[in-house]
Amino acid sequence: MAGPGKCFLVTGPPGVGKSTLIMRVFESLKASNPALKVQGFYTREVRHAGQRVGFEVVTLDGRTCPLASANISSPESLTWPSVGKYKVDIASFESLALPELQVREDTELFIIDEVGKMELYSSSFFPAVLKVLESNIPILASIPVPKFGRDIPAGTVARLRNHAGATCFTLSVSNRDTVREQIRSLLEELLIKHWSL
Repeated sequence: MAGPGKCFLVTGPPGVGKSTLIMRVFESLKASNPALKVQGFYTREVRHAGQRVGFEVVTLDGRTCPLASANISSPESLTWPSVGKYKVDIASFESLALPELQVREDTELFIIDEVGKMELYSSSFFPAVLKVLESNIPILASIPVPKFGRDIPAGTVARLRNHAGATCFTLSVSNRDTVREQIRSLLEELLIKHWSL
């Protein structure tokens, strides 16, 4: 199992800056150690004419694939799950995200942005996240705030939040900079210990 304090979860309302915080921490750690071996992905909005039309998955080395779109009308998309107005392309997501969650011997940090409703439509995604959690590799991930007190899907995100190795940070506009620095410092400390072994 991941050791105590090796899984850092960032949560908070949509638009508060969870993904931005994660990417800034990643960039800061990479700048101080360019040889850092990091795996994982983040999600970002796809915009057209100023309007959000979907989401895509981006690996830390820059590869992308569609995650969800409001503008898909292909025959196969009729069977895809929906989140609001977006159709979730599970096969596309799995093709890029799942290989990024394979635990490799030289990996020093995992970034998973996010463990959310769209991603959890993949039946293979959460088991892959749990395998990462069971490794001894530090994790920086984002999770959604449960709506109306309900988890998505029932109990999944709570399993991460309640894991013995997890520390959860609730982000707000007023504490973003403080939390980012705190997480960066904790991860740097863990990585320095790892490098000195």
